[in-house]
Amino acid sequence: MTVRGCGIRDIAAITGYSKDKVQAALKRHEFEPFSKQKHYPTLEIDEFWTFVGNKSNKVWLVYAYHRESGEIVAYVLGKRDLATARALKRRLKELRVTYDRIATDDWAAFLNVFSNEEWHLVGKQHTVGIEGNNCRLRHKVRRAFRKTCCFSKSMFYHKKVFDLAFFDIHFGIV
Repeated sequence: MTVRGCGIRDIAAITGYSKDKVQAALKRHEFEPFSKQKHYPTLEIDEFWTFVGNKSNKVWLVYAYHRESGEIVAYVLGKRDLATARALKRRLKELRVTYDRIATDDWAAFLNVFSNEEWHLVGKQHTVGIEGNNCRLRHKVRRAFRKTCCFSKSMFYHKKVFDLAFFDIHFGIV
């Protein structure tokens, strides 16, 4: 239900279970998104902000997206800095994902991390697909809304909800 826009308290009210029981079920889940393919012709990389606790505590979702399949290949949550961009590149290597081209916007961290790639496409014209996907995520995942009453109080639950949402986007089942 979190994937469909319900918060923890909403789920508790609808199902009749306690808030603690709903949180325990969310804590137990083991859905880890994984890539469907091992090689992609082009991956688009972008970032967008969410928040944990309050809006002054921004958390950036940096992710790799394959436009043709609509697949979110890998993602990391963190600050908007070089370390988070490096963490995404590490995550792609951990998943053994290969690609021919990488497309990013003109953010300095992306330029630094992916500058040694043979085919690094830079510019908004190359990231149209992922920018549209950012909009889709903001509509689908309630915690990604900019103006919302539903937000995570801890980073742990924030990551769990995004794991579930991406698993649902990939496979349509949770």
